[in-house]
Amino acid sequence: MQLVYAFDAYCGWSHGFSPTLREAVSRHPDIPVDVISGGLFTGSRRVPIREFGYVQGANAQIAELTGAEFGEGYDRLIADGSFVMDSEAAARGVAALRRVAPDRAAELAGALQRAFYVDGLSLSESATYRKIAEEAGLDADAVVSAFESPEAYDAAADDFRRCAELGVTGFPTLLAVDGGRVAVLAHGHATADEVDRRLAALS
Repeated sequence: MQLVYAFDAYCGWSHGFSPTLREAVSRHPDIPVDVISGGLFTGSRRVPIREFGYVQGANAQIAELTGAEFGEGYDRLIADGSFVMDSEAAARGVAALRRVAPDRAAELAGALQRAFYVDGLSLSESATYRKIAEEAGLDADAVVSAFESPEAYDAAADDFRRCAELGVTGFPTLLAVDGGRVAVLAHGHATADEVDRRLAALS
């Protein structure tokens, strides 16, 4: 069995789920975790953030329910309104970090979301991945090179396709995958205890 975490780095609910994911992973060190990206903001949805009028209201709800932090850097992006969220670029970043440190993918997904939602950094910029890699003690040159490589585009497309194949309809979704059997452990919001109960029910 493995856990598959389907998220989008530009999804506020995924940001709010990060502590639950971290706790769930720490409770089950024997279960491998695969992190895959969704394509929430691709194609015609790649527009300035001001066009998503619900963002601040949703963030307030996320913060109240999960305790997630939305920092000053991010608040400045919202106030300006011109920033464009590009989920393909973020997925390339996830793939780059996963390639360099596959066993730390869940941890690094959380770091990626903090970079955006706390520090207000663009997930389309190489410098953001250099900073995340350096703070995580990874080879920053290798991460940036992987982010900028043609393979990263293929990896992003593969992630989007895999989300669809697994039946993921929203983010975040945490799945238990055992051969051909796929069970939903969490969708949107859940506590680590709730994840544990659903995981125990599978055995």
